[in-house]
Amino acid sequence: MVGVFDRVFEVAPVFRAEKHNTTRHLNEYVGLDFEMGYIDGFEDVMAMETGFLQYTMALLAKDYQKELDMLGVKLPDVSRIPAVRFDQAKELVSEKYNRKIRNPYDLEPEEEVLIGRYFKEEYDSDFVFVTHYPSKKRPFYAMDDPADPKFTLSFDLLFKGLEVTTGGQRIHDYQEILAKMEKRNMDPEDIASYLMIFKYGMPPHGGLGIGLERLTMRLLDEQNVRETSLFPRDVTRLEP
Repeated sequence: MVGVFDRVFEVAPVFRAEKHNTTRHLNEYVGLDFEMGYIDGFEDVMAMETGFLQYTMALLAKDYQKELDMLGVKLPDVSRIPAVRFDQAKELVSEKYNRKIRNPYDLEPEEEVLIGRYFKEEYDSDFVFVTHYPSKKRPFYAMDDPADPKFTLSFDLLFKGLEVTTGGQRIHDYQEILAKMEKRNMDPEDIASYLMIFKYGMPPHGGLGIGLERLTMRLLDEQNVRETSLFPRDVTRLEP
């Protein structure tokens, strides 16, 4: 849709098709998603999210102070959100907290907590963008970093040590996206309708998805994401 409208967003249910049973996962959650065209880089997407969070916190302070006081919520400072590369973040927490790096391709939940702790201690920030995730762990449509194709022009946003957003720049060149699919042994015919618009030309674009329940979970300092969903859906609960 971004190829037609330049900027699009949606608030809609998202269904998780993977095995899980943790305090941070739901089978069905509310996704706050947007995609924007004609970007200069994934930093434009990060800047848009920063602006969204600034607007959200200002709105909560203006219209919902009574509820915030009832719940004992102190809104986080989002005037500036620091950013760190994925590989650098791993090294920083490994050195400071004496934790061995076990998985070079992804962040373990404990690492996310320590990265959040590091940036709270060093920058007094509850948020941090972790950028340049390995291509091995990102979807086929994530754009690789021209400086080092092992990494992508993508990011996660951590809020108090919990991932609440995944986003980045997407591949917009038809031949490039076909080549990346072939490297992963994917058949383009399986998603021919999706790839069609790339034949006619797509602008440089990117976007993200925010997990509403996780964002709320961290705002309220809840320990289980089920506490921030009206009707939580997980592997053991389908009703009511």
